[in-house]
Amino acid sequence: MSDLTSFFAPKSVSVVGASKTPGKIGNAIVRNIIDSGYKGIIYPINPRESEIEGMACFSNINNVPGEVDMAIISVPAAHVLAAAKDCGQKGVKAIIVITAGFKEIGKEGLDIEKKLIEICGKFGMRLLGPNCVGIMDTYNPINASFAGMFPKKGEMALISQSGAMLLAIMDWSSSVGLGYSKVVSLGNKADLSEIDFIEDAANDPYTKVILCYLEDIVDGPRFLEVTRRATKKKPIIILKSGVSEAGAKAASSHTGALAGSDLAYDTAFEQCGIIRARTMTELFDLAIAFSKSEIPAGDRIGIVTNSGGPGIIATDNIELKGLTMARFDKSTIEELRSNLPKEAGIYNPVDVLGDAKPERYEFALNKLLDDPNVDSILVLMCPTAVTQPLEISKIVVNARDTHPGKPIFAAYTGGQLLARGANLLSEAGIPCYTFPEPAIDSIRGLNIYSKYRSSLKIQEARDTFEVDKRTVKAVFYDVLKDHRLTLLGSESAEVAKAYGIPTAPIVMTSTAEEAAEVADKMGYPVVLKVASPKIIHKSDVGGVKVGINSSEEVKKSFMEIMERVSYCLPKVIIHGIEVQKMMPNGTELIIGMTRDVQFGPLIAFGLGGIYVNLLKDVSFRLASNLTDEKKIEELLAETKAYTLLKGYRGEAPRDISAVVDVIKRAAKLVTDFPEITEMDINPVFAYDEGLSALDIKITIS
Repeated sequence: MSDLTSFFAPKSVSVVGASKTPGKIGNAIVRNIIDSGYKGIIYPINPRESEIEGMACFSNINNVPGEVDMAIISVPAAHVLAAAKDCGQKGVKAIIVITAGFKEIGKEGLDIEKKLIEICGKFGMRLLGPNCVGIMDTYNPINASFAGMFPKKGEMALISQSGAMLLAIMDWSSSVGLGYSKVVSLGNKADLSEIDFIEDAANDPYTKVILCYLEDIVDGPRFLEVTRRATKKKPIIILKSGVSEAGAKAASSHTGALAGSDLAYDTAFEQCGIIRARTMTELFDLAIAFSKSEIPAGDRIGIVTNSGGPGIIATDNIELKGLTMARFDKSTIEELRSNLPKEAGIYNPVDVLGDAKPERYEFALNKLLDDPNVDSILVLMCPTAVTQPLEISKIVVNARDTHPGKPIFAAYTGGQLLARGANLLSEAGIPCYTFPEPAIDSIRGLNIYSKYRSSLKIQEARDTFEVDKRTVKAVFYDVLKDHRLTLLGSESAEVAKAYGIPTAPIVMTSTAEEAAEVADKMGYPVVLKVASPKIIHKSDVGGVKVGINSSEEVKKSFMEIMERVSYCLPKVIIHGIEVQKMMPNGTELIIGMTRDVQFGPLIAFGLGGIYVNLLKDVSFRLASNLTDEKKIEELLAETKAYTLLKGYRGEAPRDISAVVDVIKRAAKLVTDFPEITEMDINPVFAYDEGLSALDIKITIS
């Protein structure tokens, strides 16, 4: 773990490039440090000044009489390296480089940035930036930035890769009364990144929620490791930009073709318990929800409304978002029926009608909160001539206070008529929105985190199976020695068998007589396949013969395949003909892997066979730590293939445990051997008992 004490709680700070001229960045930084209430020593550095803001100014940081924990560098890019070197010689532990003009401007700037990293490494300094706004801590306190404001104390840590986004978020936050524990502008992430600051915030006693705006993640494996630990303690909400498919790499396998550029981020965030915001609005809504609300015990929502329309809209949205409309206890329904007007809706949503006075809201709200089948409440209000929003809001606050553990959200659909009531709720820490949809999105975010925390109670399973790594290494060695990157079918089968993945028997042969001899020993029927890494779709060039039942037929088919393929592809090297045992039909599945540049191997599962790319019935998980059988079955359950596996229209159920086991073994294989870049096991035939992998394609780097 990175020790960031020198950034957030330095005993002394030096501003290199300090200025006495108002309006200049160097002056803004000095003023911000002073105005934040910082208790340590400040050393301005400027060779042309003797005093800045009433403090002695030094020509060089090495002339400072005392030690310096942190230095903030705000000088032209051409002078940053010299300034950093001076800081290193002084023994500074942490530097923040505000200055722009590094890798963001191209190769020349990148070269300077690399030299900056070298200097920091040489002197053991940690670096934030360059090209950043700075850093803030409201509890120590310190504002080591050139931001135009210092937030009030709060329980959210804000980490942003974009300085402009950070400033915009802070400005919005001040308008709605949100506070922060820490604020970090990452800039170019030359040294410290979001990973370091997420790890720090997870251990910060003043931080309840971690909020991030990110454009990329460079060290995927470390990000996974750190965030898995962090989300056990605190929720992390990330707005990740750059989601278009334009960045997706070209892929030769089915799995690679199905995995888009943004899929790995979705998968990584989900498996680490990170809540992903899709828009700025959603980021703000989730920030309010997590900072003000308790985490609900479940996803069952009760609605109290004074209008039918918003209640219906909310009901639809709850079901569309995968949440549950609470089913009330019988006693709750009876009491609602006895005490509400006969025109009122007593089931969920509870419609207290447009003429509802505060007392009617109070009765319905408390009855729902007392119901054991309700986990959270959504209060809806539309302005009618008799609505009393301020009084009703007071009742909502009181109900929240008397029912801890059941969060209440509100959607006051209106404007000025409801403004005072909405403001009262917000000030009391109850999230209040204008429309039902963002309220439900926020409840969904809380529930995602709630389910993730519950899943942590399940112990991670350990690998209980043995594998033969030596065989896999030997196969890969032979393939590379042959100047190939794609394994032949028989080689792939050997790799799979080394990890206990059941495969249809397959043997490479070089003559028709040898093929017939192998087929006789294997037993009929058999399949013959041309063996060449250059031929992707063997059937298209006559490279496959199925249903062969005799040695004579094997010999004849062998010659026909060789002649046909040589005619169609005269320049392609043919390694031989593979003889494979023809397996009985089963439910066709695909189990595959593609390697993401950030997060490593992604395991895919779905319907297999020739329609895999057409149907695209596939779900993904990161191979890292994919050992828990329940979590693997959740992967299966996200596909239509799962319906077939459980038994569909009278068909016998397939061996789901065998499928889970193979996914676990495939995940271990691609994790143990990072040189595997892509893998397709397609089709896999699943049976009532067991399964068999028929066609396996493995590509290595």
